[in-house]
Amino acid sequence: MVTGHLHSPGSSLEQPEGAAILQQNKGQHGAEPHSQKYQMPNSSSISEFLLLVLADTRQLQLLLFWLLLGIYLAALLGNGLISTAVACDHRLHTPMYFFLLNLALLDLACISTTLPKAMANALWDTRHISYAGCAAQVFFFLFFIFAEYSLLTVMSYDRYVAICKPLHYGTLLGSRACATMAAAAWSTGLLYALLHTATAFSIPLCQGNVVDQFFCEIAQILKLSCSKSDYIREVGIIYFSLCLICGCFVFIVLSYVQIFRAVLRMPSEQGRHKAFSMCLPHLAVVSLFVSTAMFAYLKSSSMSSPSLDLLVSFLYSVVPPAVNPLIYGLRNQELKAAVSNTYFYSIHKMHGSLRGVPR
Repeated sequence: MVTGHLHSPGSSLEQPEGAAILQQNKGQHGAEPHSQKYQMPNSSSISEFLLLVLADTRQLQLLLFWLLLGIYLAALLGNGLISTAVACDHRLHTPMYFFLLNLALLDLACISTTLPKAMANALWDTRHISYAGCAAQVFFFLFFIFAEYSLLTVMSYDRYVAICKPLHYGTLLGSRACATMAAAAWSTGLLYALLHTATAFSIPLCQGNVVDQFFCEIAQILKLSCSKSDYIREVGIIYFSLCLICGCFVFIVLSYVQIFRAVLRMPSEQGRHKAFSMCLPHLAVVSLFVSTAMFAYLKSSSMSSPSLDLLVSFLYSVVPPAVNPLIYGLRNQELKAAVSNTYFYSIHKMHGSLRGVPR
C-alpha cells in the first residue's frame, strides 16, 4: 500500500540557472553544439534524498526520538512475545495462531523498515537518506505492508471457516493449505514491491530530492517526476493495485457478514462471546489499516498538507504493528497464558543456568 496524495508533475518547470546561462550564450554565439545542450537533472544524478524534518527545535527532535524509540521497543517486545509463544507452545499450533505468527513477523519487519531511520535522523539532527537506501526502504515497506494486508484477508477466511463451517475446518485448513496460503501472501507482497519499486525508480526525477515524508514513500517519489507519461503509467499501476485491495476488503466484509449472521444464531451466550472475541480483534486491525490508507488516497488536494500526510502515514505504518499485539492479546486468554508460560519458563531456565555457573 502506498499513501500520500498524488500530484501530477508540473507541465512547466522552473528554468534552472544553468539553462539561463546557456540561453544567453546561445544568443551571443548562435545555436550551441548538440553535445553541450543542457540536460535536465534526473534520477541518475541524485545520490541522496532529504526526508521530512519532524521537529524544528533540537529539544523536540530528542523528544520525538525517545517517543519513537518507546513505540519501536513496544512493537518489538509485543510481536516478539507472540512469535515466541506461538512457536514454543504446542497448544497454539493451530491455523489461527499460525497466521498470527506470520502477522507478528510481518509487523516486526514493517516497523523495522521505517522507524530506525527516522529515529537516527532525529537523534543525529539530519534528514539524509541515500538513493539506494531510499529504494530499499520503498521495496521492503511495500513488500511487508502488502503481504500483511494479504495475510489479513487470509485470516478473515480462516475465521469464516472456523465459525460458519466448523465441521470442515480441519479439511479446508490443514497444515498444507495453511502453508500454501501464507506463502501466497508473502509472494504477493514480494511481486507487488518488485513491480512498484522497479517502475518508480526507473522514472526520471528532476524536481529536486526533497521527500515530504518521514520515510521514502512512492507517492512522494512520484512528485519529483518530470516525465508525465511515466508518472501516469505508475499511477495507473497504483490505482489497479487499489482495485485489488478494494476487492480484498469486499471479501473481508462479506466474510464478516456471514460470520455475524452465524454468531447471532448461536443459542449459547458463551459461544457468542467466544466467537466475537476471536473476530473483533481482526476486524479492528483491518478497519484501522484500510481506513487510514484509503483516506490518504481519496482525500482531495485541498486537504493535502505535509502534517496531515505525516499523521495518516504514521497511523497506517507505525500504529498497527505497535498495537496489534495488544489487540490480539488482551482478548485471547490462550495467548496470554502461553506468553506468560513462555516468559516465566525462560526466566526459570536462565535462573537455573546461572545457579549452575561455578563462582
